[in-house]
Amino acid sequence: MEDKKVEIPPYFLCPISLEIMKDPVTVCTGITYDRESIEKWIFSGNKRAEAVCPVTRQPIPNGELIPNHTLRRLIQSWCAANAAAGVERFPTPRAPLDSAAVARLLDEARNPSTKLTALRKLRSLAMDSERNRRCLQSANTADFILSQIRASLNPNPNSPATEEEEALGVLLAMQISAQVLAELAARNDDIADLLTSVLRLWSCQSRACAVVILRYLFEAVSPARLCAVKEELFEELVKVMKDRISSNATKAALRAIAAACPWGRNRVKAAAAGAVPVIVEILLEDSDRRTSEFALVVLEKLCACAEGRAALLAHAGGLAVVEKRMIRVSPLATDRAVKIMTYVAKLSATGQVLQEMVQVGAVAKLCLVAMHESSTSKAKERAVGILRLHAKAWSKSPCVPHHLLSFYPSH
Repeated sequence: MEDKKVEIPPYFLCPISLEIMKDPVTVCTGITYDRESIEKWIFSGNKRAEAVCPVTRQPIPNGELIPNHTLRRLIQSWCAANAAAGVERFPTPRAPLDSAAVARLLDEARNPSTKLTALRKLRSLAMDSERNRRCLQSANTADFILSQIRASLNPNPNSPATEEEEALGVLLAMQISAQVLAELAARNDDIADLLTSVLRLWSCQSRACAVVILRYLFEAVSPARLCAVKEELFEELVKVMKDRISSNATKAALRAIAAACPWGRNRVKAAAAGAVPVIVEILLEDSDRRTSEFALVVLEKLCACAEGRAALLAHAGGLAVVEKRMIRVSPLATDRAVKIMTYVAKLSATGQVLQEMVQVGAVAKLCLVAMHESSTSKAKERAVGILRLHAKAWSKSPCVPHHLLSFYPSH
């Protein structure tokens, strides 16, 4: 609008964004803002105990916003009057979502004839704004969705699969915070079992949604609840990675397993579910940096247990792919790869394993890590520790390049 030399009345501008207001609302302090701007301010990640007016710094109780219909009509009239100059008229804004509207939609979602339409509307509303997501959360929409998942575990043959997908889509679109997720899990003890059933029985799209929800759930709930996760859930997460549903689903499955495996019991469950060989195959086939990082993070956790190391060593390409990812991916990948080699070298170092580490180039890569400027101090320390630990076995090996021998620890 500045290019058209149209002068905008200053009281049409939002004090936060300094742009013309599309949906002006007034707070209790008397200051008017554009709804989108003030809602971003109120619902930002600042985690204020109470929202405050950006201009006056006075509290805004309950974040209450009053539509300024008079100013909105003035702005729309001004836009219409300046249409010839290229000013676009803003459409009349929709009424903000409230608890009564959510209750009506939830009632419609209980009716088989209107269920799909209502679920799609709920999902659209959740994707629209943070205010809508908070309104849906306060109406216990997530608990309702879980009840719908329970009811769908014995699906009606006449019920379209899209209803199940939309229900999960609503839950995912709500972007539930860690605190609210933990509270949701406390109210629904069977949430992990429900999502396991989704992974086992439902469509690929539903499985992709479920695994993302599980990732956020595992990052939010208590250690005690995580330790109670069943091996069947790890089996389904492994199947998601094996089936390669999507790149995002693979990453989410890796992050879910990583979140569940700070404790030995879950590491054993994941290893028993076949996670290690599938992760090795991902590293062999997928060149995406983030996927490689997530895969190495999980592999490092699993190699902390004997079952995980045994599975890595049993795979023909296990040590080789860790060696391949040790350099030139990222500092995080280097750290995790070196730590995996540390577990192997300290806890599973048979003569055959030591020989294989030389043959696949792992020893040479450890020398490079020890001398490389981009390596972290911790990675260098671990690499040197491994080389010193097995100096007698490796120092005379013809597989260690001659130009690296000078960097090999002599004791």
